[in-house]
Amino acid sequence: MTRAYGKEKIVILETSDVHGNILPINYGNNAAAPLGMAKLSSYIKEIKNKEKNTFIIDNGDIIQGTPLTYHFVKQMEDKPNPLIHVLNYLEYDAAVIGNHEFNYGLDVLKSAVSEANFPFLSANILHHATKETYFGTPYVIKKYQSGIKVAVLGVTTHYIPNWENPAHIKGLYFEDAIQSTKRWVQYIRETEKPDVLVVSYHGGFERDIDTGELIEKDMGENQAYRMCMEIDGIDVLLTGHQHRLLSSQLNGVIIVQPGYNGQAIAEVQLELQYEDEQWIITRKEGRIITAELLETDCAIVELTSSYEDETQNWLDQPIGTIEGNMEIYDSFLARLEEHPAIEFINIVQMNAANVDISNTALFNNNAKGFPNDVTMRDIVSNYIYPNTLRVLRITGKDLRSALERSASYFIVNQHGEIDINPEFITPKPQHYNYDMWEGINYTIHVDRPIGKRIEDVFYKGKAIHDDDEYEVVMNNYRAGGGGEYTMFKGKPVVKEIQIDMSELIANYFLEHKVVQATTNNNWKIVYK
Repeated sequence: MTRAYGKEKIVILETSDVHGNILPINYGNNAAAPLGMAKLSSYIKEIKNKEKNTFIIDNGDIIQGTPLTYHFVKQMEDKPNPLIHVLNYLEYDAAVIGNHEFNYGLDVLKSAVSEANFPFLSANILHHATKETYFGTPYVIKKYQSGIKVAVLGVTTHYIPNWENPAHIKGLYFEDAIQSTKRWVQYIRETEKPDVLVVSYHGGFERDIDTGELIEKDMGENQAYRMCMEIDGIDVLLTGHQHRLLSSQLNGVIIVQPGYNGQAIAEVQLELQYEDEQWIITRKEGRIITAELLETDCAIVELTSSYEDETQNWLDQPIGTIEGNMEIYDSFLARLEEHPAIEFINIVQMNAANVDISNTALFNNNAKGFPNDVTMRDIVSNYIYPNTLRVLRITGKDLRSALERSASYFIVNQHGEIDINPEFITPKPQHYNYDMWEGINYTIHVDRPIGKRIEDVFYKGKAIHDDDEYEVVMNNYRAGGGGEYTMFKGKPVVKEIQIDMSELIANYFLEHKVVQATTNNNWKIVYK
């Protein structure tokens, strides 16, 4: 391989947080939606046909997130993973492990990694015993005909143990992403001497890119700002996890983030000039291309048609009937006043765990509740995560602390109206971190300071005291302390129900046939 004199261009394409979306549809109603790999594929093919020097990478959270991926794991594991099938077809150069890659368990993830025709990069996910990388290589080197040498390092948010089911990450150690990145960037610069060094980080920004102001509590979940400011030698930082659309520069580093669900793809263009026997980057530019501007690639549709057909048949299965109204017309109101759909989820959880206190959330604003004739489509559209359940033994103090954390979801705005606390919206929507409880009575006073809003907390008509103990069922994410519910972390686990909530909801319908839409008004919000 000989070096070519003159100028060269490198084009890097990044997908991230695709969350199992292949076709441009909304599985809740099969309506067309501007998202998915079938859309992004058109642009990937266009660039690969036009540019001679490309690098295509997925930045994580790709194998989980839709009814298709759920049905594949439960019913079609004898086939190749559909998302890996698509990435193989598009000849991706690499991928990074995301936090949601663990949601279906380590066996499913390892199978996906083994099926890939490209390396999964993982610098900071290690064997707990040996501290060696668990998923193959930390970085990959790609050399182009011109002689340009590009190094790409993959890193994942190390906050995964705070969310994931412990059984799904058994034997793994998650090294601090900053420490790992700093060490490997130095090693790659000194050992490989690349012309371009790219870090693909499944994580986001803890500070505002323009002002440097902290935009979330500094817990270590997102460290991209620190990477740009503290680590020398990074030319490009590909990010994700926060589901934002970003294209900018920070401290001389090009940064991009392409949203979520395949709604966009990030592109970085690098121009290099060969001078004094080395390639020098003379121009760096990033941009975001949205899926709504792209045509659907029929080849991807055909490639995954068997998966899709089986998924659609499964989704249309009738499950049960609801008497009354369990539909959600306004997600804000469904959190402001007790809603039958939320009470129903709590009832399912208490029934499965055989306890009488439960909490759950309305995960996102697209959930529409349940119609009178319920199918699997309705269940997986409302309960979008493959959560299992855990029963914790907690104190009255823990319980009140958790209620106070939930109560911080609301504020009274400048107009004197109740509103959503911006901390639950920016930089990433976190509606899933507002819990509603069943089995206890309580009142939230939003007009009071955060941390002092909970009043009138009763269990079976008796006031809850700090030293009293209670058994509470919740999903595994919350039970691990996810969402800043640190009061739950490390608490005694009384029972684990290792059946996904989607299955538990379906089983409840199948057992009862007819479900009543009810609310018992065990909690209320006061703000005036």
